[in-house]
Amino acid sequence: MDTLSAIKERRSIKHYDANHQMTETEINTLMEYTLLSPTSFNMQNWRFLVVKDQQIKDKLKAASFNQSQVSDASIVVLICGDLNAWAKEPARYWRNAPEAVQNQIVPMIGGFYGKNEQLQRDEAMRSAGIAGQTIMLAAKAMGYDSCPMIGFNPQQVAQIVNLPEDCVLGFMVVVGKATESAKERSGQLDISEVVFYDQF
Repeated sequence: MDTLSAIKERRSIKHYDANHQMTETEINTLMEYTLLSPTSFNMQNWRFLVVKDQQIKDKLKAASFNQSQVSDASIVVLICGDLNAWAKEPARYWRNAPEAVQNQIVPMIGGFYGKNEQLQRDEAMRSAGIAGQTIMLAAKAMGYDSCPMIGFNPQQVAQIVNLPEDCVLGFMVVVGKATESAKERSGQLDISEVVFYDQF
């Protein structure tokens, strides 16, 4: 499936075949494409927890107001952000670049993020959003459906998955085989209402 078709056909699906399991190869392929998502300064500050275990999915369902897609989908991907990625050996993010580029860019990372906790969090959320869209489009291209979700208790989810203290939970994306098609789009705004040129 080409990219534009995947964008057009991707929908937030709520009903999945609970008996379908994605193969390890499929999951690895999905995540390898996800890792191509861009991040500021190439920090790769996203962290992904892929939940396959049914017992954990059931616990996540309970923490997600019992939404069935959490337990029925093949996998649940928790998209998190490492708030301290900027400080964790930042030279490794540029290890394949020419030395002159490394010498210029690497010191800038700490200078930009080091004393700004709000920016660290904002960057984690931006990276999570970009990666989440990559997951959904890649899943669609692979013949799977998905649903992005924020309808859960973040404290409960963090406890269930042992979220590290220096990580923040962005959102979750469930991926699996749909059992029902998406309904008609419920109310797309006209392009003239949301797209502007040059100035508002």
